Amino acid sequence: MNMRINGFSGMDIDSMVKSMMTVKRVPLDKLNQQKQILDWTRNSYRELNSKIVQFNQKLADMNMSKATNTQKSTVSGNTTAVRAEANADASAVGLTVEVESLAKKSGIQSNSGLLTMGGDNAKSSTTLGELSGNAGQNEFDLNINGKTVQFLKGDSISTVVARINSAIPTVTATFDEVSGKFTITSKEFGKTITDLGESKVIDPDTGEETVVNESKSSSLFSVLNFSDTTADPLGNGKKFGEGGTLNFTKGKVYITSALDPTRKLFDTDSDTLTVNGVKLTFLEETSGTPSKITTQSDPSKAVETIKSFVDTYNELLGLMNSKLSEQKYRDYAPLTSEQKKDMTEDDIKNWEERAKSGLLKNDTILSSAVASMRTLITSNLKGLSEAGITTGQYYEKGKLQIDEAKLNDALSSNPDKVLSIFRGSSSDIDGKGIFSGLRTELNSTLDLFVKKVGTSNRDADASMTLKTESIMGEQLKNYNKRISDLERKMTAWETRYYKQFAAMEKAMNQFQSQSSSLSSYFQ
Repeated sequence: MNMRINGFSGMDIDSMVKSMMTVKRVPLDKLNQQKQILDWTRNSYRELNSKIVQFNQKLADMNMSKATNTQKSTVSGNTTAVRAEANADASAVGLTVEVESLAKKSGIQSNSGLLTMGGDNAKSSTTLGELSGNAGQNEFDLNINGKTVQFLKGDSISTVVARINSAIPTVTATFDEVSGKFTITSKEFGKTITDLGESKVIDPDTGEETVVNESKSSSLFSVLNFSDTTADPLGNGKKFGEGGTLNFTKGKVYITSALDPTRKLFDTDSDTLTVNGVKLTFLEETSGTPSKITTQSDPSKAVETIKSFVDTYNELLGLMNSKLSEQKYRDYAPLTSEQKKDMTEDDIKNWEERAKSGLLKNDTILSSAVASMRTLITSNLKGLSEAGITTGQYYEKGKLQIDEAKLNDALSSNPDKVLSIFRGSSSDIDGKGIFSGLRTELNSTLDLFVKKVGTSNRDADASMTLKTESIMGEQLKNYNKRISDLERKMTAWETRYYKQFAAMEKAMNQFQSQSSSLSSYFQ
């Protein structure tokens, strides 16, 4: 701690040292201001990075055929048994659908009534020991689809459900307190459930342990009342736990085309089936009342997607153009802490708004990105204008405008021609549409941001942590080192000044004492 006292000399040492340090602080203040400008610039880049990643993700979604689908299927007749969704290539041929039976996933369920414990209905909190009547068995196992799961008699039914769902990713376990049924079902349609469990085999020569799968019975089954298991579909009579499997059930659906009155049977492994480009989802049996599917052109979804693209494109392009042309106020440097002490909050805010302005003015990365975006649009301008999409006035710097009525008409009359502009032509594998072309250009911009700023080309979070392994990250580390070195020097200078003044004060006190002593001889 420095001695900061004012002696008999009457000098204000603190004020003098502060005044001398003010001059010394000028280089440090400039370094802090330069660091602040770097931080603000990085934040501006980070904001742009976030907007570009968001736009890129949106472009990827838009490039999917369902986003620009101009076909729509509707269901009449039995509207609750079947749901229909037209793909982009859906045929306009009408369909009549009759669901005789639904496909069922493979599974097993407790039977012979409710799961009980001592005559009372089981609950999720009931333990395996209580279900088994505490018959002396302490451990239980379950062997399914090459996985073995162990349980203890103190485990509750809810614990069993959670552990099965966590350990065996191919099945789903549930327990219903109302029906008293415990169910294990395959997660996917068309998949069997096997009784294979994990077994460990030790090589007698090497002692190495190997895990193999083999058919094994499960002691958990008897506790959960799974006594009646299904024989495998090959009909060899093997029970589950003895080499058998739990099979799925195929659904039976009859479909009649408007072009042919013959009913055609479809054996379905799942609850969906795609016919003539129409995805049919079966919800219940039709019970004598068929569902009728009609498909027709409906450009509304494609129109909304293209409008959303134009809005987002204009927003991003506008942000980039504003950053490139933003006025730079060179007389407004970042404020030092001393300067802020004499200013109001509003004054500080207004000053810093100008200090932050123009940080990316004429930035080469942004200039290149804007040029590539506008070039891609310009190269497709003929087709776009025919579909009602044009660029604005020259002062709007590439902003797109839409004639929605013209776009709707173009999509209704020739949707493939319009959509090929955005998604590329299906006949040209190498041909890129606007969506994929923009993604390519903007990915290049993001890569440059990563190298310069330390952003992420996948993270859309505007508050992301910037990586230090970047050009600006290295600059920041350099500023921090130089500032730290200067602060140490400042401390050393300040200490030296106080020591010098303390020595001078001491000398002056001694001189004053000597003067007083000498003067006493002349009295």
